[in-house]
Order: sequence, then structure tokens, then C-alpha cells
Amino acid sequence: MVVKRRKTKNIRRTTGKGGNFRPTKSGAGMTKKGVRAYRKANPGSKLKTAVTGKVKKGSKAAKRRKSYCARSLGQLKKSSAKTRNNPNSRIRQARRRWKC
Repeated sequence: MVVKRRKTKNIRRTTGKGGNFRPTKSGAGMTKKGVRAYRKANPGSKLKTAVTGKVKKGSKAAKRRKSYCARSLGQLKKSSAKTRNNPNSRIRQARRRWKC
């Protein structure tokens, strides 16, 4: 009988080695360094950082923002009431950073 072991996922860290995610207080999401590391580990990936600046209406960046905001609203609605109503939750902070 062969027993297969599951690979354990790395814990998301915001500081120290492998700190590829922003702390909640600075808007959640991935850092530029984190995106570079992910793309290096996953060749062909098109992962990008958040759209945070001003964008022209109808531009690619504006469309990415609109798409993210729509997806994240679904995540927000499916989360618990505690998360949904907490202004400091990761999803709320990320949406604020993306200007949703």
C-alpha cells in the first residue's frame, strides 16, 4: 500500500524571507517583488500588480480594475459578516487599494 503525502502550502508571510504579500494595513495584495517571484516560478504567467493610479476610461488598466472590482465584490459577499463589516479585513483593504 502506497501512502501519498500532500504537499504543504507555504504560509503567506508579509515580512522576512518570502514576504511577498502586503500587510493588511498597507492595502493587502502582492508586492512587486512577490509578483516577480511568482512569475519566475510560473513561466508564462501574466500576473500583474494592482491598478492603483489614475487611468483613462476604457484603457486596459481601467478594464482590469473593473474586472477585479467585480470579482472581489463576489468574494466580499460570500465572506462572513464579520469580515464583510470589518473595514480592516484583507478583502476590504485590497478593494480600497484598487479603488473599487
